[in-house]
Amino acid sequence: MKHIFIINPTAGKKDSSQKIYAMAEKLRREHGQTVECVLTKRQGHATEIARKMCESGEELRFYACGGDGTVNEVANGIIGYDNAAMTVIPVGTGNDFLRNFGQDGEKFRDAENLWDGPQFPLDAIDVGGRVALTIACSGLDARVAQDVHKYGDSPLLHGKGSYVAALIVNFVFKKISSHWTVELDGQAMEDDFAIITVCNGRFYGGGFMPVANARMDDGILHTLVVRKLNHIDFIRFVGPYSKGEYSKFPQYAACSTPRVVRIRSTQPDIVTCLDGECFASDDVTIRLCDKKLNFFGPQGCSCNANARGEASVRDGAAD
Repeated sequence: MKHIFIINPTAGKKDSSQKIYAMAEKLRREHGQTVECVLTKRQGHATEIARKMCESGEELRFYACGGDGTVNEVANGIIGYDNAAMTVIPVGTGNDFLRNFGQDGEKFRDAENLWDGPQFPLDAIDVGGRVALTIACSGLDARVAQDVHKYGDSPLLHGKGSYVAALIVNFVFKKISSHWTVELDGQAMEDDFAIITVCNGRFYGGGFMPVANARMDDGILHTLVVRKLNHIDFIRFVGPYSKGEYSKFPQYAACSTPRVVRIRSTQPDIVTCLDGECFASDDVTIRLCDKKLNFFGPQGCSCNANARGEASVRDGAAD
């Protein structure tokens, strides 16, 4: 087995490359493992690196060393390859993916806790051949995600703070809702929508948690549809929404578990965000990618450590 550390040298407030090199060398020296460290050079490079290595057929363990963007890129490179598995060493400013592991998230900071950890399959969200591990969203929150990096560089704002700043700017200067046709397993509805959030995991936006009982390995995606809100109602809604309490607003928000979600518009105004990576289009199809990604982590860890309530039973009905 070979251990590949894919390092984003621009992730976080400072370059953590030397720290990762030291972890890799310890793995080679003390545990006799074959290791390799590779630096990314541009957006999308981690996907290219991982996919090319997977094609060799060699048994591989990948370490995504960066933030949520690096995690997403490595996942896109290895998904569907039985000979590859991945984990995360967080060195970025945004680490929403690891929030799903609760207190065990801190253990991922040291490769000593990871290299021989158990492997287990995760679900993913497929959007036109690109995947997300945690959340795919379209609407106001996706537009906010586009702006988060503008505020994340500020010494006064990071994590949830930068998300809130971007949210305020979009709320004050841009429209809240967009007119779309939304299909849930083929059942279409045309209306003005503020947010369409498809959840495999629970966290995004620096700690916002739209669906608290979403689980990452149960073969179910939770889709939260939020219809048009005026500004006053949105102010009332956003706080509970960030805590998974959308059910307090049944007149606006409904959650169900379709396998396929399609969003269509007459113009390319659908901004969709996949684990922080955004793009715009006029037609988006989101579907379940069931247990296609191999993941490994510290002994005893759970990707559902802080999920609320009981696991859902798929029936297409609202939660």
